Amino acid sequence: MKLIADSGSTTTLWKVIKDNGQVAMELATKGINPYFQTRQEIEEEIQFQLLPKFPYYFNIDSLFFYGSGCTPDKIPFLENILEGCFIKHVEVASDLLAAARAVSAYEKGIIAILGTGSNSCYYDGYSVVDNVSPLGYVLGDEGSGAALGKALISMLFKRREYASLKNQFLKEMNLTVPSLVESVYRKPFPNRFLASFTPFILNHIEYPAIHQMVIQVFKSFINLNLKQYSQIDDYPVHFVGSVAYYFKDYLEEALQECGVKIGKIVKDPMDGLVLYHSK
Repeated sequence: MKLIADSGSTTTLWKVIKDNGQVAMELATKGINPYFQTRQEIEEEIQFQLLPKFPYYFNIDSLFFYGSGCTPDKIPFLENILEGCFIKHVEVASDLLAAARAVSAYEKGIIAILGTGSNSCYYDGYSVVDNVSPLGYVLGDEGSGAALGKALISMLFKRREYASLKNQFLKEMNLTVPSLVESVYRKPFPNRFLASFTPFILNHIEYPAIHQMVIQVFKSFINLNLKQYSQIDDYPVHFVGSVAYYFKDYLEEALQECGVKIGKIVKDPMDGLVLYHSK
């Protein structure tokens, strides 16, 4: 059997698959991120929250772990921990490679992640060979949920013609101006807070101004990230992530206006990873 893990900072989804690709078991634990967690925290999560849930007769031969925070300098650290908890064959890779393998398998293409944050790469069918740095939600992350949230706040609070919509937003989100500012500047994970506004955006996208705002946010991602790859005219762009999935129609609209080929758009990579590792 093989064990596949897709981990974000909040949740890790685990699936055990047989040689024929049939899913034998799936479960979830807290997110594992070697960039933010200590060895002890990761080991305790695995030993107390994951391993006890496996039936005694499971014989897992290999583990493929994909996650945010799995940068080249952190991969050996996490592999060492996982090898101590599981078996000898452990492969740790980034969430970007997970997305690439899930939607492109062994085919070349441009891969993009649009979720709370954003990322992109050129994938040669085997590995990530070019990556425009996303720079995080303060300096970059164009096209992400956090970027959409920031754009919404800027539009509602700096343009007086949207005062009624601003008041509706504060009411629906149960916010005041002071609490909004405090959540962005003083509380942890402001990027997640900003991204939490995406349902409001989607529910009010019939407003022409919000519709246009969404298109511009996606165009910013396309122009500052996707169009930096020299292969952009040769391959379609495949997308993974909740923002790409739920805003699919508007993302496609922006891509068409920018003359970019559209590939697959999926919410998460796990189903694609199961197929990839079943071959």
